[in-house]
Amino acid sequence: MKKVILITGASSGIGKKTALTLIEQGHTVYAAARRVEKMQDIVESGGHALKMDVTQVDQITAGVDTMIKEQGKIDVLINNAGYGLYGAVEDIPLEDARRQFEVNLFGLAAVTKAVLPHMRMARSGKIINTSSVGGKIYTPLGAWYHATKHAVEGWSDSLRLELKDKGIDVVVIEPGIIATEFGEVLYEPMLNYSGEGPYADMARKVANATKDVYEKKGSSSPPSVIADAISKAISSTRPKTRYRVGKLAKPLVWLRTFLGDRIFDKAVMTQV
Repeated sequence: MKKVILITGASSGIGKKTALTLIEQGHTVYAAARRVEKMQDIVESGGHALKMDVTQVDQITAGVDTMIKEQGKIDVLINNAGYGLYGAVEDIPLEDARRQFEVNLFGLAAVTKAVLPHMRMARSGKIINTSSVGGKIYTPLGAWYHATKHAVEGWSDSLRLELKDKGIDVVVIEPGIIATEFGEVLYEPMLNYSGEGPYADMARKVANATKDVYEKKGSSSPPSVIADAISKAISSTRPKTRYRVGKLAKPLVWLRTFLGDRIFDKAVMTQV
């Protein structure tokens, strides 16, 4: 059955690939992002583009209202908007850390709250939250990013229980290393924050390791593996609560779970 789908963060990477994949499968897709001009290929493929900054409630409300007016329902919400803030805790201003939470957690929550009444009245729907393997593990200089993704994990689990008898599924996607802009967005600002001062040596090592991971052939998975996982969750009558996919996603969580903190600490630090 074809679905009416809202996906945020659709101007690039995982969001764009997922939107295009779902359109190709025949779904009605509304792609939302701040950069509408980056989504013309989605429109040309038969999708709809919505200007939406997930930190702006008026834009969220307008987007959801447009979908209800034009389609009468929203079957699936894919909360994909987010970014990575890296740098030493001591170096990153709290204002920037709050912005990270505003986008990665509170923005996700705001879109969900806008969509939920419509799904609840229909007693049907799927909410798919893009978390990260980073919501299960940790790395140096990533305290604020990991904090938001750990929060998304717990938030989603609680929401799943709240909606259990409402006919609404809550699914978490945990990408591993995916070939997107994430690496570029990560390491340049990180060096701006911590490239000088007491954490400079660590910042340079993490930046070099990040570049190696995202630029070395075969070290990351294409965004299509996430799009495929999301597609499976949408088509399933009983989706998994979590889909852990992409390069190193399962091994990293296994190491974190079974090795213990101190051994995992050493394993992580050998990479930087």
